[in-house]
Amino acid sequence: MSEEGYDHTAVERRWQDAWAEADAYRTPDDAEDPTYVLGMFPYPSGKLHMGHVRNYTITDAYARFRRMQGEDVLHPMGWDSFGLPAENAAKERDSNPRDWTMDCIDTMRGQMESMGFGYDWDREITTCEPEYYRWNQWLFEQFHEEGLVERRAAEVNWCPSCETVLADEQVEGEDERCWRCDTLVEQRELDQWTLGITEYADELLSAIDDLEGWPDSVREMQRNWIGKQEGSRVEFHVSDHGPVEAFTTRLDTIHGATFFALAPDHPISEELAAEDDEVAHFVEEVADPDGDEPNGVETDLTATNPATGEEVPVFVADFVLSDVGTGALMGVPGHDERDHAFAERMGVDIVPVVAPEPDGESEAPDVPDVSEGAYTEDGVLVNSGEYDGLTSAEGRERLTADIDSADFHTQYRLRDWLISRQRYWGTPIPVIHCDDCGPVLVPEEDLPVELPEFINTTGNPLDEAEEWKHTACPDCGADAVRETDTMDTFVDSSWYFLRYVSPDLEDAPFDAERADDWMPVDQYVGGLEHAVMHLLYARFATKAIADMDMLEHREPFTNLLGQGMVQLEGEKMSKSKGNTVSPQRIVEEYGADTARLFMMQAARPDTAFDWSEEGVRSTHRFLGRLAETVRSFAGAGGAGAGEETAAARYVRSEVDAAVAVATEQFDDLGFDLATREAQQLVATLRGYREYVEEVHAPTFERGLTVAIKLLAPVAPHLTEELYAELADDDGLLVDADWPTADADPDEVEKRRQLVENTREDVRNIIEVAGIDDPERVDVVVAPEWKHEALSIAVDSDADNLVGELMQNPDIQRHGSAASDYAKDLQAEREALRPALSPARELSALEAAAWLIEREFDAPVRVLSAAEADESVAAKAEPGRPAIDIRE
Repeated sequence: MSEEGYDHTAVERRWQDAWAEADAYRTPDDAEDPTYVLGMFPYPSGKLHMGHVRNYTITDAYARFRRMQGEDVLHPMGWDSFGLPAENAAKERDSNPRDWTMDCIDTMRGQMESMGFGYDWDREITTCEPEYYRWNQWLFEQFHEEGLVERRAAEVNWCPSCETVLADEQVEGEDERCWRCDTLVEQRELDQWTLGITEYADELLSAIDDLEGWPDSVREMQRNWIGKQEGSRVEFHVSDHGPVEAFTTRLDTIHGATFFALAPDHPISEELAAEDDEVAHFVEEVADPDGDEPNGVETDLTATNPATGEEVPVFVADFVLSDVGTGALMGVPGHDERDHAFAERMGVDIVPVVAPEPDGESEAPDVPDVSEGAYTEDGVLVNSGEYDGLTSAEGRERLTADIDSADFHTQYRLRDWLISRQRYWGTPIPVIHCDDCGPVLVPEEDLPVELPEFINTTGNPLDEAEEWKHTACPDCGADAVRETDTMDTFVDSSWYFLRYVSPDLEDAPFDAERADDWMPVDQYVGGLEHAVMHLLYARFATKAIADMDMLEHREPFTNLLGQGMVQLEGEKMSKSKGNTVSPQRIVEEYGADTARLFMMQAARPDTAFDWSEEGVRSTHRFLGRLAETVRSFAGAGGAGAGEETAAARYVRSEVDAAVAVATEQFDDLGFDLATREAQQLVATLRGYREYVEEVHAPTFERGLTVAIKLLAPVAPHLTEELYAELADDDGLLVDADWPTADADPDEVEKRRQLVENTREDVRNIIEVAGIDDPERVDVVVAPEWKHEALSIAVDSDADNLVGELMQNPDIQRHGSAASDYAKDLQAEREALRPALSPARELSALEAAAWLIEREFDAPVRVLSAAEADESVAAKAEPGRPAIDIRE
């Protein structure tokens, strides 16, 4: 068997067939609380890309690891199969979205199978099937009964290219572009169906703190998107227009409000623009909400400050946003940096009304100089009349109570979820519009409302489906018209993880008892671009369903991992850039195991990494070496009459170390470090085989078995093949037990660092001294008193470490040597780390001596300090033995 490769095509096909025949990944319905591992299901766009492969290799490796640890594992797959791309593809091909989608699913399913992903395909779901989207419609009606559904006229985000409405979360970038096609978004007034996600704003926000298994970045993105602000609403009377409400979190600063500002699209601003050319020019040509500097135009209006009765100028300003607060604000330049910059630009007064709290009770506050910048902290009120001396918190309370138009108010950035889409390829909204009865829900017994045949037309194809559209009112029987909007496809993915627990259930969306047992998802993996879309919607849907007494839990995902991008030369792979790498080509040329192992070893799963063809080839060569190592041993009948020498003991310790470290890393999704452990173990076994005449068979066989098992989650095909050749039983590796070992990862790290430091020191001495042919290498372990001194130093918090150490009689008796060592420890105390005991150092170095002997072709003696020459032993330190090389 060559080290350069193996017949990956035959191996992979053989074991994929064997797993299928054994139904290896089936999760029985009677499983008790299986570990639920899930990757975000894909949109069937045609073929898998490298992002898919990385995502699903992560979940597959973790699922296999958990399964080998004896756990029942639920690891399903399905298809997020509604959406505009299928509709556009059908139009281009003069076909229909269903056929195109199903063809894509067939292709991608085959690719997933070729990658060896271990899914329970009996649980496969496809969201464009009536059997699935029926339950979208059913849940819509349940939400309606709970008061969470509303149809109302609203100004909405409209993508002229996609010809459909977008939710706020689907508008991206400073210049507001469609999340799917990057077209500039417009505003339109339309009747829209919404889901009341804002009813859950407080819980969605407060529960974020409990999502300890989620990345901090995602939790912060959700906090910011929900955007809770607690403050007060207060009215300023605007000349010729009456009271205008503003929202502020700092009503304590109202005495310093020296201007009033309106958003460019505020109704008053629009009125002014129709009459005033200067305002119109600003609104239409100048206003830039995303600009670096706040800008505006002064109007002829004034506003009355309700706290002071003073008239202040009114501006139309581009930093005031209609979708944040009320579209109007009181400007307090003394205590807000943005307001300060605007006031300086417009020549508005800047008045300090809050000062830092004085240190002493009798001291007067030191009024801050706000001419150069705002004072933005809370403090005590000044220049505020009868409110002077109150703290900011007290001022907010009193002013809200005293100002007639003021009241406490909590506002959110979050808006209700607009789910209406003016497209064909989505879930029909189960509503019938009757002239007499208004909107009427389709009776539950008539669900699902299925899509009609696709009509290739501009605009919304359902508007053209005349026979389907016209129906009778369920309430009065009169002629009526079906709702022609379909649901946002994020509705499909807001609860799909529940359907996997009972995908064939016909009388409910999921089995509630089983869902309570199996949910929430233990480990979820997917792109973090969904932080404020899918992930937020899924949390909302789970809470709403729980409130309908259908679930016990209120969060869908316990742990979340956002996989990093696969890049090529530092850039994200994309078809538009022409820098994609075909997973299918890699599988055909190198095998699925190579692709999987390369991706998992290249970087931690939550970080980006660069695709490297040389890295792929190197990984393939490693798998070839692994196959050769196993087969040469197994082919010889597992022979190896070698003795259990120090080298064999070293190998045994490295086997245990690899198990301990890799297990800890797999548990923490650290696949890069886990697979490197396995690869290093293979290298150690091969080095040992080359060093001795005959290996110690039990040690070598255990090492090979462990290496195979550690690699099994990531490279399942070849390891299954090699396990069958090496193991005595006929069972599948996928069902085998995970290896165990009695080793402490911290102890392993110390031992390995000791060995590496020693080898590095030998190399350096030989290189610096120019020793071509060393006769012997002596490695001398530090004396016990130095180990004791280090142990004391590591635990000590004394300022005078030298004094503390020299008070110890066992250390003190070594005189100047002890004093010098104590000074060294004092100087390096921030970097000090515990070391192995002298006995453990000696044992570890004796076992590893063969590595030095092999590298330098010279005998090695490992000596205690007492056995060595005193001048050599004096140089030894814990974790850094002294080296004496004889020429």
